[in-house]
Amino acid sequence: MQTFTLNSPLDMHLHLRENEMLDLVAPLSAKSFAGAMIMPNLVEPVTSEALLDQYSEDVNKALVHPFSPYMTLFFRDDYTYEFLDSIKDKILAIKLYPAGMTTNSEFGVTDIEGIGSVLQYMSDLGIVLSVHGEAEGFVMDRESNFMPIYEEIASTYPDLKIIMEHITTARALHILEQYDNLYATVTLHHLLITLDDVAGGLLRPHLFCKPIAKRPDDRDALLRAALDANPKLMFGSDSAPHPKSAKESCGCAAGVFTAPIALQVLVELFEKHNSLDNLQAFISDNAKRIYGIDPIEKSVVFEKRDFVVPEKYGEVIPMYAGETLRWSLA
Repeated sequence: MQTFTLNSPLDMHLHLRENEMLDLVAPLSAKSFAGAMIMPNLVEPVTSEALLDQYSEDVNKALVHPFSPYMTLFFRDDYTYEFLDSIKDKILAIKLYPAGMTTNSEFGVTDIEGIGSVLQYMSDLGIVLSVHGEAEGFVMDRESNFMPIYEEIASTYPDLKIIMEHITTARALHILEQYDNLYATVTLHHLLITLDDVAGGLLRPHLFCKPIAKRPDDRDALLRAALDANPKLMFGSDSAPHPKSAKESCGCAAGVFTAPIALQVLVELFEKHNSLDNLQAFISDNAKRIYGIDPIEKSVVFEKRDFVVPEKYGEVIPMYAGETLRWSLA
């Protein structure tokens, strides 16, 4: 039987939620990944040391496999230098959400012009800035509308490491190459789907996400960059679980749940394009270099045998529910 091995795969953008949902989904990521960067946009955002310590404790309690959770803080424009200096060793990054752009982002940034002091503190302290890069406007243009903001921050704070999270456009890839301090993550679903897959026929709510899937040329550009293991690009699933009742309802929640199947699908995708040799860099090595992290040693072996994706995990419907994948976890 054909096998393939990945060493210490990392998910550099993961939603674990909290309470019962945390207990359900955390073991699914920990089963196959060595670690992940955990998003801080809980119902009460992680904005203080006490909230950070409590969430870190909750995450570690939910894990049943060896796994390194890299914690983050929710960006606020009133953080002081002293606070950031005291907390920097507990976090991998601070996540900036424009207010209202995605799930639990109501308390995000409303005035980009007013965050300069915090950005300077982060630059001075070597804290990474992670960004949900969307601005107001027509939904298909919101990422592109944010590109001038990335350029302004990157040029104003050249020593600040900036991660463009879950990029969805060819334009984002172009901007990525223009600045030494810009890096990016890309999701599994944005390597595979376009808006047509979401809403071109009957609406498929379990593929609805923010940022929304874009055009075929955007998807193809992202896929090529991933297959080539672009050294500035990392895998970040943005796996975002919601119960079926929140997805199949009026006001459908945004998020695609890919955590249990992401690696199997990536192996199949890279094999299809004769790029398996590049998957290790995309799924782990680039992130280790960009963030300067040393995750636990974890060899994940895949076998080329069919795997039928469960219809649901708890009350969460995964991408490819009920479909057959060509690779399985050994």
